[in-house]
Amino acid sequence: MSNLRQKWITAPLLKWIKKVLPPISDTERAAMEAGEVWWDGQLLSGKPDWDQLLEMGPPELSKAEQAFLDGPVEELCRMIDDWQIAQDQDLPQEIWDFIKKERFFGIIIPEEYGGLGFSPTAHAQIVTKISTRSTTVGVTVMVPNSLGPGELLMAHGTEDQKNYYLPRLADGREIPCFGLTSPEAGSDAASMVDKGVVCYEEYEGKKTLGMRVNWHKRYITLGPVASILGLAFKLYDPDRILGDEEELGITVALVPTDTPGVTIGQRHLPAMQAFQNGPNWGKDVFIPMEWIIGGQENIGHGWSMLMSALAAGRGISLPSLSTGGAKMAARTTGAYAHIREQFGIPIGKFEGVQRRLAEIASIAYVLDSAHQTTTRALDQGRKPAVVSAIMKAHATNGLRQAVNDAMDIHAGKAIMDGPLNYLGNVYRAVPVAITVEGANILTRSLMIFGQGAIRCHPYLLQEMEAATNDDEKAGVAALDALLPKHFLFQVKTFCRAVFHGWTGGLFASSPKGVGDAAKYYRQMNRYSAVLTLVTEISLMSLGGELKRKELISARLGDVLSQLYLLSAALKRFNDDGRPDGDKPLLEFAMRAGMHNIEVSLIEVFHNFPIRFVGQIMHFLTMPWGHSIRMASDRQARACAELIMQPSETRDRLTAGVFLGQEGDGIDLVEQAFLQSCETAPIRDKMKKGGVRALSESAIQEALEKNLIGEEEADKIRKTAAAVDKAIQVDHFDALK
Repeated sequence: MSNLRQKWITAPLLKWIKKVLPPISDTERAAMEAGEVWWDGQLLSGKPDWDQLLEMGPPELSKAEQAFLDGPVEELCRMIDDWQIAQDQDLPQEIWDFIKKERFFGIIIPEEYGGLGFSPTAHAQIVTKISTRSTTVGVTVMVPNSLGPGELLMAHGTEDQKNYYLPRLADGREIPCFGLTSPEAGSDAASMVDKGVVCYEEYEGKKTLGMRVNWHKRYITLGPVASILGLAFKLYDPDRILGDEEELGITVALVPTDTPGVTIGQRHLPAMQAFQNGPNWGKDVFIPMEWIIGGQENIGHGWSMLMSALAAGRGISLPSLSTGGAKMAARTTGAYAHIREQFGIPIGKFEGVQRRLAEIASIAYVLDSAHQTTTRALDQGRKPAVVSAIMKAHATNGLRQAVNDAMDIHAGKAIMDGPLNYLGNVYRAVPVAITVEGANILTRSLMIFGQGAIRCHPYLLQEMEAATNDDEKAGVAALDALLPKHFLFQVKTFCRAVFHGWTGGLFASSPKGVGDAAKYYRQMNRYSAVLTLVTEISLMSLGGELKRKELISARLGDVLSQLYLLSAALKRFNDDGRPDGDKPLLEFAMRAGMHNIEVSLIEVFHNFPIRFVGQIMHFLTMPWGHSIRMASDRQARACAELIMQPSETRDRLTAGVFLGQEGDGIDLVEQAFLQSCETAPIRDKMKKGGVRALSESAIQEALEKNLIGEEEADKIRKTAAAVDKAIQVDHFDALK
């Protein structure tokens, strides 16, 4: 029976699969094989195991990590004058020295090599806090601890390389950069033209096996000040010195920047930011084989090494900067909306402003939740590649939305540059964050779902491997073993998705002990089932064509991304003990995310290349159309109030924000906010008596009417003075 099935069913099906499956390049395969499947796999299973997520618990810091945050990180933030850094286009020498002295460049390097040996959570919180003070300093600290020589050496270096370089990187004797991007090849590493040729050369007085390399790299962060360059290039062996192959693949080596033939170019000025960035070139640079990270045996493994590092690092660096920026925007904008008055009332009382405040608070809550969840997974040794791509794309995009809304609410306060403007540099940094480590457009359109659908599917990758097996008989046998399991998976997915789609998820399961949040878990299970079924149908009907339908892939990726972000928000709410004060934040975030999921799915159905298939999917999974509305005006008002009043929720939401040096912009707004809240009862008495202003004449009028006493009048004067200072903008001598 088995032989007959293989002959008449499996073998013809294998031929069909070979025709319809998308071709996978070597770079794509390396990217898909990097990292691992984690919660993203559960979300694309149609039935997530929530216990797996909730049992992880909240992120934790060791005593040493907390002490570092409270000590050197706090001290570094106090040293920073971000406006002066922007004017000088560099960090002052005292900050460079402090960063090196306190081993900020060695956050991830183990203690045995002289580093701090901190966890991903500590690494993330350090970058987050610094970024609330200065994106330039945040990037400077972030880069050596992200994708770069240190991480690659720890994972792939030889013992000699680790023993020499890691201590020097940890204490700042070496400043690293990494050269990947070329003018001809940004996100498409396969188009890299930087080339090395295997050869023998005279080196240090003896004939040495190595490579003669030529390259042109640009957009290299820390490049202008780096002493050691991690270099990616394509290696060739035309003389067959190493074997029968001429094209050996992408290789990564460490090259001291003072090596003959290396040229460090002038600086770029990325989006008016002050961090060091620039191009470099190599002209006939001889690189001995032992300079390859991991030695000669790692020739051709450079792309997989980079993808493996990126699978973790992309989930920490830019998400940390973005989370810090969003949290800072939430804290300062809530305070400013409380103290800034128009028409005699705080601008935070206007409904249009309240909606924007709610959106800022919601974004900060979701980003911080996803940030915590991702770093917790990294703490446990996971390398979730698809989740890291989700975090990079959606954290940076969330920052853009939060800062744009914050700028709108601050209005003139935010568009006049100077030391008092705490939003300007964050706003200018957004395009950089959006673009680097994989441009968001490509990440969204090609990577998240393109990798996720294959990596997370329980059988698809194995079926693809069977289809590409050179031994056709073995391929048929492998596929034959998978087909019954895949068919059963499809049947279960179909039943689950259709049932939950027609019943609106009312009968979906939820984990025990989650209280009022159970309704959200049920909806997450519903959307997970629907996404899984739509993925199955899309792959079966479009095959390899799905790879070229980038907008369909992008929308399905948006669904997967929202499921992850909302899962993290639910986990964070549970980790925090489900506080009542946080419920408005959770409700606003969940409604916004679920609404976006439904919009994305309906757009997939309406734009599906095979029209009747799209209509069938719509009928099966969302017969009633949109079922989730955005948060109501009442819910938005409740959410906005959380960041306009002192509370545990506000402090929890914005934990880790550096509140400023005495007298700087953030400090002035925060102090005015606290004084305004303290004197609110006095102001209320004045308003009831018909006195609304804070001017001296208004205070005198309130005194004459016996609405307030002298002590209260003095408090109002101090509040008025504090508010006046907080809303001021900088002004300078006229330009000549």
